[in-house]
Formats: sequence, C-alpha cells, structure tokens
Amino acid sequence: MVEKGLKEHYTLDIDWEGKLYCGITLDWDYERKTVDISMPGYIKKLLQRFQHELKKAQHSPYKCAPKSYGKDAQKPLPLDESPKIDKKRVTRIQQIIGAILYYARCVDITLLMSLSTIAHEQTKATENTDLSVTQILDYCATHPDAKIRFRASAMILNIHSDASYLNAPNARSRIGGHYFLGWLPIDKQPIKLNGAIHVISTILKFVAASAAEAELGALFVNAKEGRIIRLILHELGHPQPPTPIHCDNSTAAGIANNTVKRQRSRSMEMRYFWVADQVQRKQFDVKWHPGQENLGDYYTKHHPASHHARVRPFYLQEPNSPLELPRAMTPEELRGCAKTPMALPTSRQPLAFPFSQHSRSRTEGTSPIGAAAAAAITYRDISLSPYSCHQMPAAALCPWPSAISCS
Repeated sequence: MVEKGLKEHYTLDIDWEGKLYCGITLDWDYERKTVDISMPGYIKKLLQRFQHELKKAQHSPYKCAPKSYGKDAQKPLPLDESPKIDKKRVTRIQQIIGAILYYARCVDITLLMSLSTIAHEQTKATENTDLSVTQILDYCATHPDAKIRFRASAMILNIHSDASYLNAPNARSRIGGHYFLGWLPIDKQPIKLNGAIHVISTILKFVAASAAEAELGALFVNAKEGRIIRLILHELGHPQPPTPIHCDNSTAAGIANNTVKRQRSRSMEMRYFWVADQVQRKQFDVKWHPGQENLGDYYTKHHPASHHARVRPFYLQEPNSPLELPRAMTPEELRGCAKTPMALPTSRQPLAFPFSQHSRSRTEGTSPIGAAAAAAITYRDISLSPYSCHQMPAAALCPWPSAISCS
C-alpha cells in the first residue's frame, strides 16, 4: 500500500537487495553473516575534482615528527613558521578537508587523526599546511577503496579509550576512542574484533595538568558517547551489560573505579569524575589493559608509514585482516627471564612483541597492537611453548619488530 501510494506522486526506484545507502555501498554475505561497507569511485572523483595526480605512493596520511631521545624528548614540537597562504588556497584546503571527512567518517577511519590536525590549522593555513593536504591526497590515491567489514556478533558495545598528553598546540592533549559491537571480553583471551561503528579523534577542551588527567578526560568524552550508543542499542532490542572500556592508564582507571585515593586529584576537571558515578551505576566497566591492545591509541598521534601499513588490517578490511586481537603481556608476566617466551633482543634487533611496552621511553607513544599485527602465535600459544627464552627457535618468533609510534 505504501509503495502504491508513493508511486502515484513520485518516481521511485526500489532496491530490494539493499546495496546502496547514502552513497555507501553495502555488500551482504548471508552465508558468512557479514556485510562490507565501501564507497567505490569516491576518491577517484575527488582527485579529479581537485586535479590531483599521484606522483609517488604514500602510506602515511600525515608527516610524523622525528623521534627524540633523552632530554630532547621533553622539548615541544617546533612552531610552524612557514609563510601563510592566500585566501583562495585556504578555501581550497577547506573544500578538500570537507570532502575527505565524509569519506573518512563512513569507511576510512585511518584518515581521521590527520584530518583533525589539518582542520585546526586551516583557518591560519601555511605552506606546510598545504603540503600536509597534498600528502593526505597522495595517501587517498594510494589507498582509494577502503572497506569496513561487520560480522554478526552478540551486539555488545566495546570501547577503547586513550589520550596523548601535550601533543597538540597550546599545551593541549588529544584523545581517541574506538567503538565496535562484538562480544564481552574475557581476561587472558584474545579480543574478538569487528568493524568500528564510531571513532573519536579530537583535542581535549581543557588543558590537562598530567597524563592521568588527560586519560580521565578521554574516559569522560568516550563514556558520554557510549551512553548515547547504549540507549540506541537498548531501543533496538539489544540490552547491554556494563560496557567494557579499555584504558591503558592505571591512575585514570583507579579513579574511575574508586580504587585509589583522590586526595591529589582535586585539581583535575570536576566533570571528569562523572565517569566514576557511571561505573558505580553499572553503566560502564573501566579496566586497565596494556597499551599494545588498546585500539584507541591509533587516533591520538601521528605514526610513520611502516606503522600505518602494519596496523591498517586491524581497522579496515584487508586480505590479511585478523579476527582476533592477541592480548599483550602484563608487567607481572614479563618479570624474570626463565618464563619469558620470547628470545632476548640484541643490540641491533628491536624488542619484539610483547616487549615493546618496556622498550619505549616515557614520552613515546605505545602502539595499539604492536608487532601483533602479523604474529603467527598468540599469547596462549606462547604460554604453552616448551621452549625457554634461550631455547626457542628463530622460526617460532614473531617476525615483526615492535612498532613504537611517534608522539
């Protein structure tokens, strides 16, 4: 009846297969219970619109700051002193960012961190800003058809929250959040992955006085978004248990769970403690987990091209995309040598997973998945290995070096 009534007044095209929605192509696989979303041809048209030609393959959407060690690691990033560009070029940059942003929010979430950084620079754009836009266009041209795969699951919301302290201009901190629907995580068992339904990559509004306050601010922002998604899922008929939130800062997790004294946290922004109230009300379950298994870390800082290539299968659908995220070893499990399941590093060999947590300096960021991106053995397999750290053969070791991201 509805179809008949509409046809009397409008010209309708009915898609009974449901393959297109708001410019997003849906590829359904009812046997495997999956659906892939993509926007084929969007980037090609965008590049033609702005007359951009790819001259060299680019695997990083934004230039990563060089690594610094020792006391130099504490120095702030140098200010952009390149000449400012005219209004016409600024308008072009704003058009490019707006066009790519829709594509990034829909399918290619690896672009969000770079777009957020350029968006904060575009009103006072310089020659370096224009170069950054050229690089992100090269990245899109190199990876033109991103795809996200969603699998049938228990429809339980999972949130990975992270913050990067003082890595934004004007002493600001950047926060990130990765949201996906999956299963309730079980300790010491791999995390079952699914496509992201929401991603946050933004600068914290208030200046944080410590890394713990920045992490608590990230929990606050992600919990606010999580409350809305929880309500939507409940109305759709998917009641939620306390939503698990991964946090890699033990102080912030302790404040949220009221397991640490708050005497010296009075200087922190008052509204952040709303998270503790939500945890007490059984709305969220905030737990500390190592940074290597925190998917929210990717959206808080810029990374080198090698890191983007390594972790891309975890965020987008690739031929080598894993179904599970291996658990990282905790500091307690890494103590001692006799039970360490990986070979000891040499002076020329970077620390391999899961040692990356201890190989980084205090100011360096932690890779959300480290060398687990292509690991042939998970933590469970390693723990059952009969080899000690001196006896394990080279063939059994993870072939990927630790990925220490730039801060």
